[in-house]
Amino acid sequence: VSNAGVGMAGPLECQSLAAMQSLMDTNFFGLVRLVKEVLPDMKRRRGGHIVVISSIMGLQGIVFNDIYAASKFAVEGFCESLVVQALRFNVAISLVEPGPVTTEFEAKLYEEAERADYSRTDPETADIFTNLYLRNSKDIFASLGQSPEDIAEHTLRVIEAARPPFRHQTNAAYTPMAALKHADPSGALMTDAFYKLVFKYDAVLRLSLR
Repeated sequence: VSNAGVGMAGPLECQSLAAMQSLMDTNFFGLVRLVKEVLPDMKRRRGGHIVVISSIMGLQGIVFNDIYAASKFAVEGFCESLVVQALRFNVAISLVEPGPVTTEFEAKLYEEAERADYSRTDPETADIFTNLYLRNSKDIFASLGQSPEDIAEHTLRVIEAARPPFRHQTNAAYTPMAALKHADPSGALMTDAFYKLVFKYDAVLRLSLR
């Protein structure tokens, strides 16, 4: 089970390349290093199961989570490319894709975001992040967040499955969001829906979450 991960949220201009590279080293290359260690023996034995804790953000990018989403997209692409070869050797790969999970991970991320210096971006972007994104995110976590124990139960079901799924989403509330991309390959439907959700109907979003 590959579970190591770090987060990053905020305006792109305020994040250093060194921090981005460190995040990718943990979230993506950490997984790659693990798979390189375990896969050869699994192939020799012609049996094994690699379970990767991914994220719904590996399927759908979220505003102000550019680098974190990129790392999870990399995880998804890596596993999607590898799964067919692995199946030839009777090795299963499963991606567990949670939405928000209420842990100290998120609490620390928000604390850091509230203390951060946003002078490297324009005032409008800083205002959108602090007064729209952070506020709405807290409501989303309070309303839709799962517990670590819940994610562990989902992961256990994937591990014990007779035919392990390649992808397993833990929160049904996020299925329609991911489906928007498949409904319109041009991306216009998804982009328009998220733009309106963030900039036009954020008050309705907060009310519905509460």
